[in-house]
Amino acid sequence: MMIKTKAIIELLGGPEEYIKATINELIEKMKKEDGVKIVSEAISDTKKTGKLWSIFVDLDLEINELSRLMDICFDYMPSSVEIFEPAKSELTAEYSTNLLNDLLARLHQYNMLVKNLHAENMLMKKKLNEQQTND
Repeated sequence: MMIKTKAIIELLGGPEEYIKATINELIEKMKKEDGVKIVSEAISDTKKTGKLWSIFVDLDLEINELSRLMDICFDYMPSSVEIFEPAKSELTAEYSTNLLNDLLARLHQYNMLVKNLHAENMLMKKKLNEQQTND
């Protein structure tokens, strides 16, 4: 089942040249994704937002299956996705189950990463406080 969709991917950072290069690298990387075809792309001009710069790309995509669309969402974190085709779809229970279990596996993976980073952060804060107390 071919899925026709629009995705908007935004970046915020600096310096300006870096986010311009990064958005172009992101597009090139997506062009190499199996089961994903970029039909059109429109990159915005950069805009200064406080001390940072913002930029976005508006992509029209053709993706070969729903699970690949989910992968793209996790890997590229678009701020918006809109599916145009198919207008209606019937998913089997097995396909839906597999899709949901893949989604849950990714969420658990990210949850563990966040917990590990939080634990490392707390440990570093504790060591920093101990060092400041000893000085």
